[in-house]
Amino acid sequence: MSTAPNSIRILAVDDHPMFREGIGSLVAAQSDMCLVAEAATGQEAIQQFRGHHPDVTLMDLQMPGMSGLDAMIAIRGEFADARIIVLTTYNGDVQVLRALKAGARGYLLKTSLNKELVDTIRAVHAGRKVLSAEVSFQVAEHACDDALTPAEIRVLRLIAEGYANKEIGAQLSISEETIKSQVRSILSKLNANDRTHAAMIGLRRGIIEL
Repeated sequence: MSTAPNSIRILAVDDHPMFREGIGSLVAAQSDMCLVAEAATGQEAIQQFRGHHPDVTLMDLQMPGMSGLDAMIAIRGEFADARIIVLTTYNGDVQVLRALKAGARGYLLKTSLNKELVDTIRAVHAGRKVLSAEVSFQVAEHACDDALTPAEIRVLRLIAEGYANKEIGAQLSISEETIKSQVRSILSKLNANDRTHAAMIGLRRGIIEL
C-alpha cells in the first residue's frame, strides 16, 4: 500500500473483510490519510503494528482468539505511544472504561463511522482523546454506581450461563448462603429486578461476556 508524504498512516483491525473494506474506502477518500496495513485477528494486529508502526490503529474488540483489548494491551506494552481507536458495536460503560484504561485514545460505535471516523482519526493523531456522544452518555450515566467486586462478577457470569445458586456455590467452593448474599448485592448495585434482569444488564454494560 502506497503512502503519501506526511499522511496519517492507519492500521485497520477487524475480523470482517467487508468492514475493513469499508474503512479502506473511507480512508482512501481523504487526502491526508493512508491505510498501510490490515489485520483480522489480535495476533495479526501485533505483527502488523511491529512491521508498519502506524500513526493510528483502528481496533475491533470482539475477535476470535485474542481479543482486541488484549491485542491493544500487548501493542502498548511494546509501543507506549501507540494511538489506538476502538471501533465496536458495544457501548457498555464497563467495556469502554476497560478500553480506556488499556490505553485507547478513542472509542467509536460502528454505527456512527461514516460521520465520525475521519474526524476522530485526525483528533487522535493530533494527541486528543475522543469518545462518541452515545458512549460518553453511557459512561456518565453510571459514573457514580457502585462497581461489582471480582467475586460478584464471577457469580454474575455464572448466573448468565444459567446456573442456580447451589450450583454456583459448588463451582466456586462457596456456601449457598454466601452466594445468596452476593446475588442480593449484585441486584442492588445493578438496580435489577431479578437474576435474569441482572444478567441482561451485565451483558449490556460489558460487565460480563458470554
